[in-house]
Amino acid sequence: MEGHEQLNKSRVVKVDSEESWELFVTQANNQDCPVVVHFTAAWCMPSVAMNPFFEELASSYQYILFLLVDVDDVKEVASKMEIKAMPTFLLMRAGVQVDKLVGANPEEIRKRIDGFAHSNTRPYILS
Repeated sequence: MEGHEQLNKSRVVKVDSEESWELFVTQANNQDCPVVVHFTAAWCMPSVAMNPFFEELASSYQYILFLLVDVDDVKEVASKMEIKAMPTFLLMRAGVQVDKLVGANPEEIRKRIDGFAHSNTRPYILS
């Protein structure tokens, strides 16, 4: 599918345009699949440092779609989702934000995603 690239064969999908953002969020909504988004920037070292952890989470939670959005590459999405600092993590269900965590706090992110994951049983299927 055009509009995304998969990072290092992980389950994290890099969003590279507003169109691909809309596509992934819509597909996840149609499949009743929760979404976790990592808003990052190449110049933000805490964000960059969270990437391996985010990939590990994506492997652990097969029933959640994990998206990576570089705020400099996809400014429209960052603006639309009111992202003011990096890293920011959003948890979304049915296309709506249900939780937001700002900062590089692996333990808290894992805790929130764990609670978020327990309410879902359907895998996200990349098409």
